[in-house]
Amino acid sequence: MPQPNAQPAAQPVVNWTLQVIRDGQQVDSFGGTTTVGQARTNEHHKVVTHNVGCKNEPAGSIDLQRTITVAPLRADPAGAVLAIQAQETVESDTTLKTPGGCALPPQPSEVHANHPGLVVPAGQWVDWQIVSQDPSLQYRVRASVEPSAAQP
Repeated sequence: MPQPNAQPAAQPVVNWTLQVIRDGQQVDSFGGTTTVGQARTNEHHKVVTHNVGCKNEPAGSIDLQRTITVAPLRADPAGAVLAIQAQETVESDTTLKTPGGCALPPQPSEVHANHPGLVVPAGQWVDWQIVSQDPSLQYRVRASVEPSAAQP
């Protein structure tokens, strides 16, 4: 029978890092400290403007938004299992031109990805391929469990 003043066991806390790799180069990074059973959402914005038209002048800015939600499902000293949701606006690597040869801006597209339980061994990077080409998009994830606070 549980004791009336018994405290529930504290959930482990996970330190995590998520790197965004586009075409082999790191372009963004997220990190946080999140308790098992909770979620953390981070959003990054990057506004870009391209030279377009036959005069090749700046026009048409676009907000390349990236939102990542990480929720540790389980964690122990051997590693963590993370649920990850991602939504981002990416631009194609392909440059387009009008029939007359004038520059057009790269086409943006929305990417939505969901991993229900990425297993991340302690101290190791785990790669998750999101898009294979034009552009290739990959997430590299590392996680570790915070040492428990000393009990009095």
